[in-house]
Amino acid sequence: MSKAATFERGIHPEYHKELAAGQSIVQAKLPQRVVIPVSQHIGAPATPSVNIGDEVKKGQVIGSTTAFVSSPVHSSISGKVIAIADFPSATGRMVQSIVIESDGKDEAVPFKEHPDYLNLPPEEIKAIIKDAGIVGMGGAAFPTSVKLSPPKEKPIDTVIINGAECEPYLTADHRLMVERPKEVVEGLKIIMKSLGVRQGYIGIEENKPDAIEAMRSAASGESNIEVRPLEIKYPQGAEKMLIKAINGREVPSKGLPMDVGVVVQNVGTALAVYEAVRYGKPLIERVVTVTGRGIRKPANMMVRIGTLMSEVVEQCGGLVEDAVKVIAGGPMMGFAQWTLDVPVVKGTSGILVLTKDEYVSSDEYSACIRCGSCIDVCPMGLNPSMLSILSEKGFFEETKEYNIFDCFECGSCAYVCPAKRPMVQLMRLAKSQIKP
Repeated sequence: MSKAATFERGIHPEYHKELAAGQSIVQAKLPQRVVIPVSQHIGAPATPSVNIGDEVKKGQVIGSTTAFVSSPVHSSISGKVIAIADFPSATGRMVQSIVIESDGKDEAVPFKEHPDYLNLPPEEIKAIIKDAGIVGMGGAAFPTSVKLSPPKEKPIDTVIINGAECEPYLTADHRLMVERPKEVVEGLKIIMKSLGVRQGYIGIEENKPDAIEAMRSAASGESNIEVRPLEIKYPQGAEKMLIKAINGREVPSKGLPMDVGVVVQNVGTALAVYEAVRYGKPLIERVVTVTGRGIRKPANMMVRIGTLMSEVVEQCGGLVEDAVKVIAGGPMMGFAQWTLDVPVVKGTSGILVLTKDEYVSSDEYSACIRCGSCIDVCPMGLNPSMLSILSEKGFFEETKEYNIFDCFECGSCAYVCPAKRPMVQLMRLAKSQIKP
């Protein structure tokens, strides 16, 4: 058997995937109320297209946009709009949101189906994807239609579906590949058609042998689609690492995958593309891994967008007594929560609850001891220790000399730091303070 593909450096954290990896996807209960932010994506926020008191149906556009880098939002239930105001989000910001109270009917607007979806013109496919509000569902939430519209001077020849799911604890993509492999492959074919691309890959870490088998079976009749096993290493699923591992291309500093002729999409995004183009279904629900030793019954749940995390956690048996930390996403790149009354959004891959035994606090960190551990593991080949020191001292502009914007905040440096320094937070601080 050939050696699994990988990249240089990185780390090997404890994965804890066994908590939820064997749990089949279950449908969450229909929420009585949803809080749907008009900004669930990178780019310009949508503008509310409904008013308080309006009756809406599932799948109806409630936030529209004309901006290129943006995405519309849809109602995930049928009912009445009862508020439009700023509400807390999983990132800690207050975001304008539309609150809808369910009427219990779950009636949907008519969806336009396309049985001949692979015969649609590329531009029509992209328009359907944009109108469906599809964004990257691996966490970055970049509007998918924008990724599928590269400038003419940057031709794309390869599409990679990211099934690595290298974040510890998370298993949503794993379950989708095991349970709905054919739909994921069809989503990849639609994406390839929209870009005029002939070569597609599906990258999956070797700790998911059942997913590798399922995806290979689903793609067995496709001569131009290859399932590529990947070494078990974090952050294998980062775009630049994935591209390097699969086809050996290196995205330049400050560059994008399109600069080397590649487009990368998440497994969940591929499924959403298929459902939108084939059945006309907008992005109104997603699979969320609810896990950690702080959750009584870990699960993978199909959750309506806008459902409060508190409701999802309650359906999984609630929190154990020594639960101390709740994270939206995974432990490496997720956001710690101060309340569970925040909604599941398009980019919510998981709800992770850690206990006292699992959680390591960095509240009492010390000065950098110059051990170089962070440099050894940084997948981008940066100097995290110098970047964090410059940020800590307020020398934000100077971080540009050390390529601060090549850092994608994977957290590998913080994971290995013996001084428990809050590396990622210091990187984010520097980026936020640098003049445009």
